[in-house]
Amino acid sequence: MPNRIAVIDLGTNTFHILIAEEQPDQSFKALHRQRFFVKLAEEGIETIGQAPLERGFAALSHFKKLIEELEVTKVKAIGTAALRTASNGPAFVQQIKAQLGFQIELISGSQEAAFIHKGVALAVPFRQENYLLMDIGGGSVEFILANKNKVHWAQSFPIGVGVLYKGFHKSNPITATEIKATNAYIDSFLNPLQKALAAFPAHTLVGASGTFDVLESLLAKEMASPTHAYVSVKDFFPLYDRIISTTEAERYAMQTIPDTRADMIVVALILIDNILSTVAIDQIIVSKYAMKEGILLDLLEAVE
Repeated sequence: MPNRIAVIDLGTNTFHILIAEEQPDQSFKALHRQRFFVKLAEEGIETIGQAPLERGFAALSHFKKLIEELEVTKVKAIGTAALRTASNGPAFVQQIKAQLGFQIELISGSQEAAFIHKGVALAVPFRQENYLLMDIGGGSVEFILANKNKVHWAQSFPIGVGVLYKGFHKSNPITATEIKATNAYIDSFLNPLQKALAAFPAHTLVGASGTFDVLESLLAKEMASPTHAYVSVKDFFPLYDRIISTTEAERYAMQTIPDTRADMIVVALILIDNILSTVAIDQIIVSKYAMKEGILLDLLEAVE
């Protein structure tokens, strides 16, 4: 029977599973993708609340059934920002191992960034120029400066949408004061990014999954390939202005915004706007692949 691998990504906002089958040329064929919006940081990222933990356990229980049904031969489960930092993260990891049999590996922000680059490089046809990769999570955001062959610099920052939403988005619509405070908080972390950009200038922003999927659905004229799309920078700003002026109820009523993104999309767009306003970006590419695909490729290469 062909080698079947499941990669589980336990993010702060979303738990994902990718089940794939290895092909003769060491590539992979995706058999099943699914995600659950567990929102681990809903009650704070220092200690994960009981309701988010129960949603996380339910998602992983579902993943276990899928793995058994599809006769998966290898499972790799990765925990990121929330499980790295929450006081009760280790207890949750132990509970999952004891009750479901998953051995969750908690990876660092730098490891996360390396996997993201590997996944994005599968989806986007890099040229020799430098690219700024951005992966927006619930607890952290990973930035990577890389070209086709090399990662020049990578760092993870604790400015994910779950953190920004809980910390700053108090009013609906969000107020100018809250936007200013959100940007000030973001800016307080990003001096290392500005220094890295001075050394390795990049004018193309590659967004990996999450909020960038929403931008692709709203702004991309067409998919350049099944794995990536181009979005105009100038088209972003009218969308930003329109969405940040809405109430949460208005966003839930918008058919173009998934219900699962309607609460946190405002702070996510502030985050993207912050980068586009401070970095000379000419083009946005949306990558359909991110960390899960990078982990999968890493596993396949290890088998070779």
